[in-house]
Amino acid sequence: MLTPAQNPELRGQDPAVATLVAAARSGRLHHGWLLCGKPGIGKATLAYRFARWLLAGGQSDDLRLEPSNPIFRRVAAGAHADLKVLERRVNEKTKRLQGEIVIDTIREVGDFLHLTAGEGGWRVVLVDEAETLNRNAANAMLKLLEDPPPRSIWLLVCNAPGRLPITVRSRCRRLDLSLLPDAVVDDLVAQNLPTLTPADRTRLVAIAEGSIGRALMLAGANGGALADHVVEALAAPVPPFRAAAIADAVAKAEDGFGIFMDLLRSALAAELRLRARDAAPMPPSLAGRAALWQELARTEAMVDGLTLDPRAAILTVLHQLQAP
Repeated sequence: MLTPAQNPELRGQDPAVATLVAAARSGRLHHGWLLCGKPGIGKATLAYRFARWLLAGGQSDDLRLEPSNPIFRRVAAGAHADLKVLERRVNEKTKRLQGEIVIDTIREVGDFLHLTAGEGGWRVVLVDEAETLNRNAANAMLKLLEDPPPRSIWLLVCNAPGRLPITVRSRCRRLDLSLLPDAVVDDLVAQNLPTLTPADRTRLVAIAEGSIGRALMLAGANGGALADHVVEALAAPVPPFRAAAIADAVAKAEDGFGIFMDLLRSALAAELRLRARDAAPMPPSLAGRAALWQELARTEAMVDGLTLDPRAAILTVLHQLQAP
């Protein structure tokens, strides 16, 4: 599968594309953009698409640049002198991906922004997963955002803008991307997974929630089976032998616990929205369900922090779901 830097196609985000094109052609392009939305809907792909378009002189009406274009090829290879990409890095000591973007990564941008653009145009800073900036990194970035050099632009790709300091958010123009229509997700799944049966593809689209990234992740992690376990857990009381079987299956699956909890919280949220529409004031049973939704996040954090065994956590969750 192509990375966002390599991907020439963007589906389902025409309004966002039109907004960026209009802003660029107005002559008053804001120096900071916060591209927000659910993971897997094309935010990073749009950011790279806009970056390439600016670096190439901004000719097309849809931000498209052909893959044969030298600028496209250099951006895809991470070799364009006027594009700086900031993201979580691999820790040289542990050889593991850092959990946050650190201040040393942001410090690399200072010199970059104050150099003359190598090709006489824009200098673009693209921050992927901007919500992972730690406090020191965010503060360092804020100083750079407050005094931008001419013809420089920041593109912040963000899944959770609420995690960014308000001082950073206030210096950027926010652009929210839409969830993808099911027809677009279905088409993209068919392109990326041509051997998938129509029934399995339909199931993936149903649980993808408008995200092609989520659909492909679930396909690679047997998400359909995990979704079946979620349906079983929510539909009726789960007898002990079935609870044990579900807990075993989830714990053994690669990334099974995280995916199961994500699917469960999504299904629970959908249930709450549906029931809340016809319930005013909120009955105790619905309030208890809402409290459970929050409790699931705490349970997941405990497992991530290695203080709770995933199998034991699933058994606890299945027991909590049976409460009236």
